[in-house]
Amino acid sequence: MSILEIDNTSRRAFARPWRHAIVAAGLTMLTGCLVGPKYRPPPIQAPGAYKELAPADGVSTVAWKPARPSDTIIRDKWWRIFGDPQLDALEDQVDISNQNIAAAVANYAAARALVRQARSQFSPTVTVGASFNSERLSVIPGTGATSGKTYREYSFPIEASWEPDLWGRVRNTARAAAYAAQASSADLQSVRLAAHAQLAANYFALRGQDSLKQVLDSTLTSSRDTLDITRGLYRAGLTTNEAVSAAEAQFNATQALEKNTGILRAQYEHAIAIVLGKTPAEIAIPPTSQDPIVPFTPPGVPARLLERRPDIAAAERGVAAANAQIDVARAAFFPDITLSASGGFTSFTAADWFTWPSRVWAVGPTLAETIFDAGLRRATVQQYRSRYEQAVATYRQTSLIAFQQVEDNLAADRILRSELLDQDAAIAAAQRGFDESQVRYRAGLDPYINVIQAQMSLLSYQQTAVNLHCQQMIAAVQLIEALGGGWDATQLPDVKSVNQLKSR
Repeated sequence: MSILEIDNTSRRAFARPWRHAIVAAGLTMLTGCLVGPKYRPPPIQAPGAYKELAPADGVSTVAWKPARPSDTIIRDKWWRIFGDPQLDALEDQVDISNQNIAAAVANYAAARALVRQARSQFSPTVTVGASFNSERLSVIPGTGATSGKTYREYSFPIEASWEPDLWGRVRNTARAAAYAAQASSADLQSVRLAAHAQLAANYFALRGQDSLKQVLDSTLTSSRDTLDITRGLYRAGLTTNEAVSAAEAQFNATQALEKNTGILRAQYEHAIAIVLGKTPAEIAIPPTSQDPIVPFTPPGVPARLLERRPDIAAAERGVAAANAQIDVARAAFFPDITLSASGGFTSFTAADWFTWPSRVWAVGPTLAETIFDAGLRRATVQQYRSRYEQAVATYRQTSLIAFQQVEDNLAADRILRSELLDQDAAIAAAQRGFDESQVRYRAGLDPYINVIQAQMSLLSYQQTAVNLHCQQMIAAVQLIEALGGGWDATQLPDVKSVNQLKSR
């Protein structure tokens, strides 16, 4: 009989075992339960206020201005608060071609794929295949079996198996994978924030070299003018050749310093190219005479920092994933129940392969319980408990480091503001001394060595001021990075999002 001639009664008889299996599966799903307590994030004790906002030692004479309501939020594209169009144009390219960000995006996609792998265990596994075997039987002594006969077997099985998640093993495995994917998303934001901050720091370091070159150019112009005056005085017999030699040496030394600034500037420009995911030959940043302005960065309250740092969010999600893994290990103490069913066609001739009499099927549950494992399961639970404690310690340490980084950069900003005021006063005094030395030298009252000393003092103070201002700009960038760069925990993808097939 052909398979096309199967009557309705035979169809119902063939389908009955499968219906029984489906009903049994539904009943087991209703009895499923989760193992272990509900997860709660470990508590973090945050200080009431930042120490460096209100120094009690009187080190700083510069007070932070009070925050307005609009100052309490750092915007997503935080680099725009510096008001530098060139920096804005460079920062806009970071997310496109930075290779560290590209690697973090791929890592996040892989983490989401692991979530889908874990969730696939909720569904039964179905396999289908076809096989052909040819077999020769040997002679069995004492029987009438025919020796040397060859048998052929044609088989087309369909097999299905499913393990009901009675004790929450699959659910906790999927939950742990989802938490790990959320941590990977936060890691991606940390990498992105670090790349933008690195670019800004390199950019302001490069601008510091531009400012230093301007100072040296001004000093070089002054030295050239003084050299011309000294040569004129020498021709008039009003000074010595020694003074001319000293003026020439001063001019050449300043010129060498001015050229030397090109080394660091080139290195910072090359570093910017790498952050952008490009070769140094592709990037050229023209110099500018505009000094960058240090913005006001609202730090907010310390407790808010726990929600603004992606690395803290990643560490907390790591704790949640470790907690779920404990429940996965606990599930091993309970028996495993597997529902399996198979059906298909088996025949010894190709002509009868797909006929109704060649049908085969099997259905039934399997129960298995480990009665002795020499402490393996208990050791596994203890292993994941220890990993949970490790994740908690990492989470708390990450939070402590975050508070430290904010305090460090608040202190740097506060002290640098005060130091720059003192340095500006020193520059003004040195400028007056240099001007006076030039007047006295031209009047023949002082030797030229006094002019050189006054000019070198002025140049030294100016170089220090440029370096301090550069440090201040970089500290402002690092403070914004320490505060999370405009990121917020509400931007962390929820479990439903990481379960979706398409990556964002």
